[in-house]
Amino acid sequence: MIEKGKISALQSAMMMYLAITPTAILTTPSITYEYAKQDLWISPIWALSGLITVYIAFRLHDMYPGQNIVQASERIVGRFPGKMIGFIMLFLYLHLNGIVIREYGEFLVGSFLQRTPLIVVTSSMVLVCALAVRGGVEIVGRFAQLFLPAFGALFLLIIIPIIPELRPSNMLPIMEGGVMPSISGAGILQTWYSEFITVSFLLPFVTDREKAAKSILISLFAVILTLVISNLATLLLLGEMTGNYTYPFLIVARYISLAEFFSRLESLYMAIWVLGAFVKICVFFYVSVLGTAQWMALSDYRPIVFPLGFLLTLFSVWVAPNLQELTHAIATSVTFSFMIVFVAIPVLLFCIAWGKKRLSRIMATR
Repeated sequence: MIEKGKISALQSAMMMYLAITPTAILTTPSITYEYAKQDLWISPIWALSGLITVYIAFRLHDMYPGQNIVQASERIVGRFPGKMIGFIMLFLYLHLNGIVIREYGEFLVGSFLQRTPLIVVTSSMVLVCALAVRGGVEIVGRFAQLFLPAFGALFLLIIIPIIPELRPSNMLPIMEGGVMPSISGAGILQTWYSEFITVSFLLPFVTDREKAAKSILISLFAVILTLVISNLATLLLLGEMTGNYTYPFLIVARYISLAEFFSRLESLYMAIWVLGAFVKICVFFYVSVLGTAQWMALSDYRPIVFPLGFLLTLFSVWVAPNLQELTHAIATSVTFSFMIVFVAIPVLLFCIAWGKKRLSRIMATR
């Protein structure tokens, strides 16, 4: 076995929460507002792809214990088709992580480090994440366990002080155009929820497997709740201006002012983003490295960590020429490709695996 590390069900849930939430609260309020308007706070509730991917990940792991979806695909559809599916999925993970790293760099450079070259910010984060990934899944799990309480505390430090300034009238009329606007806004969010297929790569290392399903479902509902709160706070504070900002939740943090002394708390948001982005990049980086090593039948994944880290840095440059086109791609082509690779393909694999198991039972009874 390439990886001998172990994590608890709680650590896997924390890893998944931090692998989804940071980038979601960064850009989704403005993107969702374009489709859902004042119903953008309802959109996160429609987490269909999250429920599907969690179900598929657990069912495939029950059918093929100790194997992730890349390994199981070869047993389901054969060696060559399985290798092709594994390659497509791992390539998309590289692309996904390149987008995350680019968003991380664009946010820090655009909002705080205007004189720092983008490549310096992104490559330094990739280097730090590469060192963590070389330590294995246990190290990444411990980082998630360490950073999640800080992430939650900083998030509440932004939300609580602005409560007196929130205007409930900004959310009215609720569902003026029916349920469809909120569902349209949820279509973009399925990109983030589909990333829960990553659970498939963590399950082989979970020690208390019987608690894993409950922990991951709690993680999914925690993501939904966080997005509802962040979208609602943004809407109630900014109103129709929500769609005018690239990072609306950052504007919310900048709005905080208590007694003209406790103000300019956007540094809290930067702390949330850096801590969350670090774990998110590490999780997807680890999945890419582990999956690639298994796909290539290597005995150790560590020798390819730094080469893939260099490739990740290049992907962060290649994904888009600027932030505007990156945001447009996330709302269009990226959503489509993620839904195909992270939702449709796993569902197809599960259907084939279920059909083969069913057929084998029928043949065994004859």
